[in-house]
Amino acid sequence: MIIPILAAFAAGLLVILSRQVNGRLSMSTTPLISSFWNHFVGFAFLTVVGLVIGGLIPANIAEMPWWIYTGGAIGVVFVAAGSWLITRIGAVNSTLLVIAGQMVFGVIFDLLRGAPVTIWAAALGVVLILAGMWLTQRKR
Repeated sequence: MIIPILAAFAAGLLVILSRQVNGRLSMSTTPLISSFWNHFVGFAFLTVVGLVIGGLIPANIAEMPWWIYTGGAIGVVFVAAGSWLITRIGAVNSTLLVIAGQMVFGVIFDLLRGAPVTIWAAALGVVLILAGMWLTQRKR
């Protein structure tokens, strides 16, 4: 169990690092240009990795529903919004709000698909995140 926990923690570190770098690029250009270069470089990197590892295109690609490919478009909006937000409300606030949104909709999606959810624990998590947001907004 320790490996998945460390991997999730490392992914969180990479998300905030990526948002900082994209936010800096956004300050020099625009959030749209920052998002473009994020995805262009990511596409090139993933293409190289996919060619080395193989299996980049699944054999049953024609049988997959069209809507499963919308994640890329959603990701573009997420990256562009992050590049725009981080320069306006800072890393802590934008991260807390993103996590709060993930928690709320993660609980909703789990409920809709019938996954086991401990509502009180999820609600407490959202409240704690929002409390953290409130604490960062207090006057010093």
